[in-house]
Amino acid sequence: MKERRILIITICVVVIGIVLGVVFTRGAGPEAVPTTYNVTWGDIMKTVLVDGNLEMPNKAYLSFGMTGTVTEVLVEEGDDVTKDQVLARLDAPSLNSSVDMAELQVEIAEEQVKAARAQYEIAKENLDNGVPGVSEDVLELQEDIAKASWETAKLNLELAELSLESAELNLEKAEIVAPFDGVVADISITEGKEISAAALATPAISLVDTSGIEMRGSIDEIDISIVGLNQEANILLDALPDEEIRGRVTFISPIGTTLVGVVSYDTTITLENPVAELRDGMSATAEVIIERRDDVLMIPNRYIRGTLENPKVLVLVDGQQEERQITLGLSDGFNTEVLSGLQEGEEVVLPTSEERPGGFFMM
Repeated sequence: MKERRILIITICVVVIGIVLGVVFTRGAGPEAVPTTYNVTWGDIMKTVLVDGNLEMPNKAYLSFGMTGTVTEVLVEEGDDVTKDQVLARLDAPSLNSSVDMAELQVEIAEEQVKAARAQYEIAKENLDNGVPGVSEDVLELQEDIAKASWETAKLNLELAELSLESAELNLEKAEIVAPFDGVVADISITEGKEISAAALATPAISLVDTSGIEMRGSIDEIDISIVGLNQEANILLDALPDEEIRGRVTFISPIGTTLVGVVSYDTTITLENPVAELRDGMSATAEVIIERRDDVLMIPNRYIRGTLENPKVLVLVDGQQEERQITLGLSDGFNTEVLSGLQEGEEVVLPTSEERPGGFFMM
């Protein structure tokens, strides 16, 4: 008895569901579509959709070049930084001393070069003009010695400069410096933290350039032939539906990728007016504009009957339906440009389902 009651209840639920489905389907079906449409002016765009994600290609994962103790972290996450700005430092007093000493050695070497050059110029002048009581052989020897001393002094200066460069390079390893203008995306160090040799492989600070944003996606092989470089695109973002972002196609891979039998081509679209709210990895869809015509007469595709080669419409004229031949232009898949056969304000009649050609009825 109990099983029979459960069966009856189940049947009732199914029947009610079917009835409600029929009711709701009728409410949202063809009856909801206006039976006539006033021909109007509008814009038509033929586009190709590209699904993908935003990417900030200019990123840097920065680390120290040596071990030590972090003494300064000069930025916080979210800070704007400029190229060559110091972001963090290690405790490196010995390296600072080495730089100071190397700078002093360079100064000394520069003075020695000046003195040696002066001695050489004196010896050369003595050889050219002669010195009373000194033979020419002695003067030539003195010039040779002075010249050799000058060359040695110049060599010592080069060595001192190399030592300074090496000391400065070692000191640079104790600093993290911004390689470009950008925003601090992540910081994994704190003041007082010991940086071990193993930790050098882990980024201490991550930096990203938010001014250059791209959308990476793919184009189906069916559409690839009509998409070209430098074509305009409108970028639609799930996270920011109200933002109007423009872009241009800057890369189309010549190599296709096959997935489940479908071939597609990696495509890059560079954003032209990025906004501050954009984030790396956001889902995006690009409408690549293949062709556009503004301010043209157009009607929805569902009001067109006949065939693609011989399109027609029914027009209401003084309450009577009049079949009329029309010439079509550009279509976006939902609306189509009317080149001739209709005028603004005329009413076209919606065909029945039997009259609609599959090529026109798009929605």
